[in-house]
Amino acid sequence: MPDPAPDTVQSRLASVLARVEAREAQSGRAPGSARLIAVSKTFGVDEIRPVIAAGQRRFGENRVQEAQAKWPLLREMTDDIELHLIGPLQSNKAKEAVALFDAIHTVDRDKIAGALADEIAKQGRKPQLFVQVNTGLEPQKAGIAPREAAEFVERCRTVHGLAIGGLMCIPPAGEAAGPHFALLAKMAAEIGVSELSMGMSGDFETAIAFGATHVRVGGAIFGSRPPIASTMPEEPTAG
Repeated sequence: MPDPAPDTVQSRLASVLARVEAREAQSGRAPGSARLIAVSKTFGVDEIRPVIAAGQRRFGENRVQEAQAKWPLLREMTDDIELHLIGPLQSNKAKEAVALFDAIHTVDRDKIAGALADEIAKQGRKPQLFVQVNTGLEPQKAGIAPREAAEFVERCRTVHGLAIGGLMCIPPAGEAAGPHFALLAKMAAEIGVSELSMGMSGDFETAIAFGATHVRVGGAIFGSRPPIASTMPEEPTAG
């Protein structure tokens, strides 16, 4: 019997990509319609480089300051990186976020929308924007309530002049993810946005079946978080 393939970050990435492709096919979706975001939060430059070398170009980070410390260097080596902010954004970090990220998944209140609008106008950059929806109505979690989402998206468009491209959610831990993904997909259709950021390491295949256009996978690619992660928000805050 042949020896099993070595468990490396490259082999884990290949496995995740194969699972994404298989679920797209099973769901009758076009290849590549579900885009993989490799969640590199808490991992350093040396741990991210092999994933870039394996061909991955789309990455997700939780914190503006952490991303500033590593991605300028990584982008000097690879100029086609697409960087996504998937953690909560404070309005005082809007300037840095607009300058650094190609997509921001966590727009969830007017103060953030206004700050982003100001920086987009000043910098001339237009990151793709997602509104985060708190589908589980969890008080400790960021995101706008589902009943308020359509009105908020409309305010983002008409009051703040923002082009909202999609919705994002993080289902409550311990609950079946499918109903939350179904709700987000229904809301997106009603609101008139096409992008759905949903699904993490434990449920990204379910998310693809419900129409996810972006899946946020960290642990299944990078493995266990470094010890520093114990002092930071856990996986459900990002992907």
